[in-house]
Parts: sequence; C-alpha cells; structure tokens
Amino acid sequence: MKKQFYLTKEGIQELEAEHKELIEQRGPIAERIKTAREFGDLSENAEYSSARQEQERVESRIAEIENILQNVEVIRKPKGDNKVQLGSGVKLKSADGKTKEFQVVGTVEADPMNGKISDESPIGQALLGKKEGDEVEIKTPAETAIYIVADIS
Repeated sequence: MKKQFYLTKEGIQELEAEHKELIEQRGPIAERIKTAREFGDLSENAEYSSARQEQERVESRIAEIENILQNVEVIRKPKGDNKVQLGSGVKLKSADGKTKEFQVVGTVEADPMNGKISDESPIGQALLGKKEGDEVEIKTPAETAIYIVADIS
C-alpha cells in the first residue's frame, strides 16, 4: 500500500518548482563528472567523488519528489465545519493574552518556523478536532501551556 501525502496547492507548486530546478542541475553535474574523469585516477579524484555525491543527492531528491507528487492529495480549506482539521488555520490565545497562529498541514509541507505544523506532530494532534473556545494543552520540550482556540479559519 502506498503512502498518501497531503499538501496544499502552494505546497505542490513549491515541490514542482524544486523538481524542475533539480532536473535542470542534471546537465551541469554530468559535465562536472565528465571533466573530473579526464583527470585520471578516479580513486583519488576529489572532484569526481564530489560530483558523484552531488549527482546521487539530486537523483535521490528527484525520485522522492516524484513519489510524493504521484501520491498526493490536495488539502482543501475546510468549509462550514468549525473543527480543526487538515488545512485549518488556528489562532490560539493563552491566559496571559499571548497569541499563536498555526496552519495544520501534512508532514511533507510542515515548517514550524513559519507556523505550518504537521497533523502528526504533538501540537497538530492536540489541535485536531478542537472547536472554537476549547482548551488545548500544548506540550513542547520547553514548556507545557494551556491555550484557548480563539479562531479557526
């Protein structure tokens, strides 16, 4: 059974752009390998080793992106449902008035530094299924905090 990947339209576009960029790198990497081969003994040729490693990294990432794009399901913004689910934007308020905003996304697209949290992360799991006004206990390595779900979009 293949794994299903959940991405927003923006996430798919970012992956497609990265894929295109990696495909464009194939030619220059092949040239570097060809040039490095001409230096002779490959066992002690740092340029050749470096170019081959770069080629392996690029090919591996291309294959990974192609697998994701073949098994992707688009996350649509929830309509009408007032529960936190995949694709929801959530605004949380703490007792001391601090606010935090998150968007719940799939694991491939997660970027916690930019407020995109995975549905499989501890914070994402704590938020899923909550409604406006519900209390949420969020445990992080630094602290455990209680927030109120202020808004779901």
